[in-house]
Amino acid sequence: MFKKLIALTSASILTFGLVACSGEKVDSSSKSIGEQLDYKIVGIDPGAGLMKLTIDKVLPEYGLDDWEVVEGSGAAMTAALAKAYKKKEPIIVTGWSPHWKFAKFDLKYLEDPKGIYGGAEDVNTIVRLGLKEDHPDAYKLLDQFQWEPSDIENVMNLIQEGMSPEEAAEKWVGENQELVGAWTKGVNSVDGEELKLLYVAWDDVIASTNTVAKALESVGYDVKLVQVDAGPMWAGVSSGKGDAIVGAWLPTTHADYYKEFEGKFEDLGSNLHGTKLGLVVPAYMDIDSIEDLKK
Repeated sequence: MFKKLIALTSASILTFGLVACSGEKVDSSSKSIGEQLDYKIVGIDPGAGLMKLTIDKVLPEYGLDDWEVVEGSGAAMTAALAKAYKKKEPIIVTGWSPHWKFAKFDLKYLEDPKGIYGGAEDVNTIVRLGLKEDHPDAYKLLDQFQWEPSDIENVMNLIQEGMSPEEAAEKWVGENQELVGAWTKGVNSVDGEELKLLYVAWDDVIASTNTVAKALESVGYDVKLVQVDAGPMWAGVSSGKGDAIVGAWLPTTHADYYKEFEGKFEDLGSNLHGTKLGLVVPAYMDIDSIEDLKK
């Protein structure tokens, strides 16, 4: 939707120039939050359930007809957030937790009084049909894989601080042998059996997939990680081209894919509880609810 540009007077242009040159934050308090942001919310990849939920339900249910969600990626979203946060500028992003951004920045979820985003979600482990028969020990490890948001956030923080996902996962596994031991309890060692894990390029899924890969490698599996979009990820495990997913967000984010491919995969249940979806803003913004966007 196109917006009309607000004309500036010579005096306001001069004032803006003086403030900008001084390095101080421009006072835009006279503008609504929508005007300040040109009615744009920074989103992630278009295949994400979070995007579909925001565009198809949140905006219309809250009467936010003037607003749009800009498609991009998880990396582009956090880059935009970091840039705005550094300058203390307003920004609204589609967000989820666990995510390293909550450790790095002081952020808050906008209240969702209509409850459209729902409560806490789970992250489930999904495997192809027949995995239990073909690779019983991998199946057992994947079935026993479970951790807490603080665990995955530690891996994510290591990656954010400069480690590669593989290095971060290896370091975390080495330092958390008690928990990893619970995943590998009763699992027999194998000799180079190949497994293919599919994942989307979300920071939390990158962290969890690499961590599980290291645990599988510790008992002798040769693990290949394949990054794809959400649709191909579900299609891959459902067709047997991939062996497992450990980043299936349910019941909301990946609901459409779950329904589309139901019966063509096995759901091993939750490996992490306590996730959350919603619209996220820096804590310095004077806005608390999605309903405030109508002002």
